[in-house]
Amino acid sequence: METMKSARKDETGEVGSDLSEQIKAATKDNHVRAENTELMLSYQKGQITLPQYKVLLCSLYEIYKALEEEMDRNSSHPAVAPIYFPQELARLDSLEIDLEHFFGSDWRKRVIVPAATHRYGQRLRKIGKESPELLVAHAYTRYLGDLSGGQVLGKITQKSLGLSSKEGLSFFSFPGVSSPNRFKQLYRSRMNSIELTEKQRKAVLEEAVDAFEQNIQVFDDLQKMLSVTAQPVDQSESKASMFPSSPIMQFTVGLCVALTTVGVGMYAL
Repeated sequence: METMKSARKDETGEVGSDLSEQIKAATKDNHVRAENTELMLSYQKGQITLPQYKVLLCSLYEIYKALEEEMDRNSSHPAVAPIYFPQELARLDSLEIDLEHFFGSDWRKRVIVPAATHRYGQRLRKIGKESPELLVAHAYTRYLGDLSGGQVLGKITQKSLGLSSKEGLSFFSFPGVSSPNRFKQLYRSRMNSIELTEKQRKAVLEEAVDAFEQNIQVFDDLQKMLSVTAQPVDQSESKASMFPSSPIMQFTVGLCVALTTVGVGMYAL
């Protein structure tokens, strides 16, 4: 396996030339803000709810669908090829398994995502067509973040939701990665080897900051959706709703009302 020459701060406290270290430094404050969104705080406290998890899966699917389709399409691009690990990292199939588990075989007709998620997907498709090197920023922040926290978050989710098995938790599993730490070293090494002009490097760093901001907006939008309440409805009239149980049914109706009246918008998968 390839080795990684770690970038370290020199005696003046400056960040080294490795792209991975520069992204880490550039996004430090944004990372803290993302961790302190209401949705992520619920995770840290082990208080994630089933509605929270379901809407999160829906948005993750939309985001990864855009990211992985653009990564596939640009797999031979000099900035993408070194970090293209579909067998080890691809999340789309896992998310489809989880969504089918919770929503049924016709889950594509039953889920919606907020406008922030839709914007995130549009951004990924735009840079995939116009500036594929910027995909590096999103792939790094998404994949390594999920790989780092996957096992812990998976256990928290299972315990919080009272799940008796790991069905519905495929997203957190990376069967193609035997050692997350060693793989992350390999990934950073590959990423640091990418040749970029100074202009491109600056753009990648700015895109990494934007990636965190996009995620924060998604988390905030999801929480707004979940915070909406509505009057209960007759379940016999709600066969096409997202969730089957009565309390969550109220959430679903409230969600649709919020998306319409507040103007957040919706996007059918």
